Amino acid sequence: MKSGKSFSITTAILLGLVLGILFGMFMPGRYDFLLPAVELVSGLYMNALRMMIYPLVFCSLIVGIQGIGSVSATGRVGGQCILYYTATTLFASLLGLFLPKALSLGTGVTIEMAETNVEATQFTSLMDTVKNLIPSNPIAAFVGGDMLQVLVFAVIVGIACLSLGEKSHPFVQLAEAVNEISVKIVSAVMYFTPIGVFCSIAGVIYANGTRTILALGAVLFALYLTMFLYILVVYGGLVKVLGRCGVKAFFRAALPAALNAFGTCSSSATLPISKRCADELEVPNEISSLALPLGATINMDAVSIVMSFMIVFFANACGVEVSLGLLAVVLLSNTLLSIGTPGVPGGAIASFAALASIAGLPTGIMGVYISVNTLCDMGATCCNVLGDLACSVAMKRTVRLDVRQKEG
Repeated sequence: MKSGKSFSITTAILLGLVLGILFGMFMPGRYDFLLPAVELVSGLYMNALRMMIYPLVFCSLIVGIQGIGSVSATGRVGGQCILYYTATTLFASLLGLFLPKALSLGTGVTIEMAETNVEATQFTSLMDTVKNLIPSNPIAAFVGGDMLQVLVFAVIVGIACLSLGEKSHPFVQLAEAVNEISVKIVSAVMYFTPIGVFCSIAGVIYANGTRTILALGAVLFALYLTMFLYILVVYGGLVKVLGRCGVKAFFRAALPAALNAFGTCSSSATLPISKRCADELEVPNEISSLALPLGATINMDAVSIVMSFMIVFFANACGVEVSLGLLAVVLLSNTLLSIGTPGVPGGAIASFAALASIAGLPTGIMGVYISVNTLCDMGATCCNVLGDLACSVAMKRTVRLDVRQKEG
């Protein structure tokens, strides 16, 4: 993707996002008859992206492992990814707890609660995730959309191909061909992204309404400001210091993926576009093929910020004392639960229900949280996708020696 094309597509996506917000605000009552068409186009766009997620992730990862050239180097790439994502998630959780506590957000706010039936994520979900890492039925993992199992299966197959050498060459060639086909299809879908984002965001605004947006404007503004500063300082600093990449160049190249993530609220559905952005940033496939899908699965920095932020906000609003001990428990729980949060719209609701229970908040606050979850989710998904790309850019330098060994 050349710079000129990237800029024009980015401009078109941004325009589609703005027009979609405006259209969603004015659609109720006046243009209700257009809602089925908007939902149809949005659904077609999302399906077109999802169609290529698993072929692209599976084949790109196999090709990437072959490019790394050794099992030990593959382990180092994966290890660096996990270390980075865990560290940034822990820091994000801490920031999300500290800021609203320091600003006393929610104090003096009256919240009308509605009872909702939401099943909380069990705190043992991390153990369940580890237990189910290796799929007993790989086909079921693809059909069921279990990204973590698909990743593990791809790594196992990739390492087996690496060990077999020439004997696995026909299968590796097939994976390379499917990978190229997937990239070609994604490139074509990219040109429809402005329309897809327009319809997706219009539906979101229509469903929530401007009253909901304005009623919780203050906390949403503080939340978005926190995420913006986190993106600028943490991710910008990461690509500048470790990746030796210009901050402006990084954000310009990553903007198509960020805008798509904002409009669709799905880091998993944005994976194909993130891969294209990583290619433009000259991140080797050996790195991006593992870092991006792994990030879409376990890198939930912004989800940690949102959940920590909302826990403190609702605690202050409901008069629940948030002690330092409780903050520590919520911090650890949030970090662990966010790893199991799926990269799909609404994936954080069950995890938030578990955190609210741990913090001793009344169950009625779930009705309020659900009403603004999508509005929080848009910014959070955008932040998470940028974090995946920032990790990839940073690792371009930290694992350069491994790639050189392969090239040599």
